[in-house]
Amino acid sequence: MDSPATGLTFRDATDADVDALVALVESAYRGDSSRAGWTTEADILDGQRTDPEGVLAVIKSPDSRLLTVELEGRIVACCQLEHRGDHAYFGMFAVSPTLQGSGVGKAVLAEAERRCRQTWGVGEMHMTVISVREDLIAWYERRGYRRTGRTSPFPYGDERFGIPLRADLEFELLVKKLG
Repeated sequence: MDSPATGLTFRDATDADVDALVALVESAYRGDSSRAGWTTEADILDGQRTDPEGVLAVIKSPDSRLLTVELEGRIVACCQLEHRGDHAYFGMFAVSPTLQGSGVGKAVLAEAERRCRQTWGVGEMHMTVISVREDLIAWYERRGYRRTGRTSPFPYGDERFGIPLRADLEFELLVKKLG
């Protein structure tokens, strides 16, 4: 049997996708629905992960794109790609909880890297991950990303990014050389 990753189609998000993308991101990271997958942040953050304004801002930004991934006509994954000079930034990565572990995330990450090299000619991909997410960081390390030890503070007090359930959250920069 084919893995779900073989039937994926990739396209840039449009304004019409905003509600579906917000729902996808929220389902992958927040609340009980996120516990069906392994990328949940429900034990460290409450509240929202994103909102329609945040998603629309990524879609409208001239230096970024929101790569939308469909399987059988349904949006099942997405990621933000942003051109930042000599590197690209990878963010807002979400895979439907019921498809996590099926190879979809690996396929999306590989396609994102390919598009950034091809479209912008960048030599590196950067991302930030909440440093206490050891399982998620290990997944990225298996795909060639390295920890830099460079951290930035979590935006405590800004509920647009969630309501922290612990006091030790920060972001760590992960970097991968492309091609």
